[in-house]
Amino acid sequence: MLKKTLIAASAISLSAFAFTACGSDSAGGDATASDDGSITMGFAQVGAESGWRTANTTSIQDSAKEAGIDLKFTDAQGKQENQIQAIRSYIQQKVDVIAFSPVVETGWDAVLNEAKAAGIPVILTDRAVDSKDTSLYKTFLGSDFVVEGQKAGQWVVDNADEADTDGDGKINVVQLEGTTGAAPAIDRGEGFADSISADPSIKVVASQTGDFTRDGGKQVMESFLQSGDHIDVLFAQNDDMGLGAIEAIEAAGLTPGKDIKIITVDAVHDGMQALSDGKINFIVECSPLLGPQLMDLAKKVLDGEEVEPRILTEETTFDQAQATEALPDRQY
Repeated sequence: MLKKTLIAASAISLSAFAFTACGSDSAGGDATASDDGSITMGFAQVGAESGWRTANTTSIQDSAKEAGIDLKFTDAQGKQENQIQAIRSYIQQKVDVIAFSPVVETGWDAVLNEAKAAGIPVILTDRAVDSKDTSLYKTFLGSDFVVEGQKAGQWVVDNADEADTDGDGKINVVQLEGTTGAAPAIDRGEGFADSISADPSIKVVASQTGDFTRDGGKQVMESFLQSGDHIDVLFAQNDDMGLGAIEAIEAAGLTPGKDIKIITVDAVHDGMQALSDGKINFIVECSPLLGPQLMDLAKKVLDGEEVEPRILTEETTFDQAQATEALPDRQY
């Protein structure tokens, strides 16, 4: 089957450019094949809010190069309007395939319908969109965030005696949420709540967004600590917020991992190092290395092959000993 060519917008400048367009027709049908069989991919990234996101970007860029795919990359700087503008720029240039990680779940139907009308396939990576019309994208590649939250909550249930740091029979949990409206924040919170509901002694006493950033995690944790409530457990929905919280905990004269048990999600290098050092107690992996799978999916879609609508990444969990063992060969 012939491969197709897409031409996309570059970096932050999202206005229309005068590139020569080849690939898609304007009648909503499948993109036509280019003569040279080359592929160019337009990718609209969330931003660079965390170590995970940086590793994800690197994986996509490196994998595109290895696959011989010309990648045009846009950093949306955490703003949905920037991603929508980037996607419209890709459509205007008659690209063949668009991939992006949605900043938030909702508000995508209009621009995705524009891509569909132009005959441009869309692949979602890492994060889903909340739309009743699943024909607006070919597939969603990423983790099961609900399961990640469930794994985090299950650790608290399984280690309830250890998690009850003051021995009063109650386990007070504070939660650092990700970006409001983002799929991982919604789903990880749901999964965590689902698991801890099995033990009535475990209660989330405070929950606030840290926006998936280290600074956000530090600031919110400072406010949690200043509330005067005893905190047994911190669940941070990503490593970066957990790492920021560790700074706040230490500044308050407490020992992270001991006085307050800490569970995070991602398993980036800095988080794994903190786990190995005993400052974090448990990490649920969320792999950012989606690049190879994304490039393979793009080729299959452009060759007209059927792909599964939902493709999961393979992930695990880590305790202290496992983190120490894994660190020397950690890719991110």
